Amino acid sequence: MKTTFEIQNFKCNGCATTILNKLTNIDGIDKVSVETEISTVTFFYKNDSNILEAKNLLNKIGYPVVGERNALTTKAKSFVSCTIGKMTK
Repeated sequence: MKTTFEIQNFKCNGCATTILNKLTNIDGIDKVSVETEISTVTFFYKNDSNILEAKNLLNKIGYPVVGERNALTTKAKSFVSCTIGKMTK
């Protein structure tokens, strides 16, 4: 199955790199793509638990799905994740 999330705190290709690297490490998720211009991430998944796992991971690294809580600490995590993404390119 395929899904797309619109995510918060998305700023650049550094963010995209981190999101791609993290989501592709989840068993049951593949073909991850990120659209920087519209702040979305799309992927294929095997079961519904993969959706919850992806949402939790995105929140943990600072990119909650639109509509979910976006605390100041979450925004700060996105800056760290973005920087890491820029360094791993």
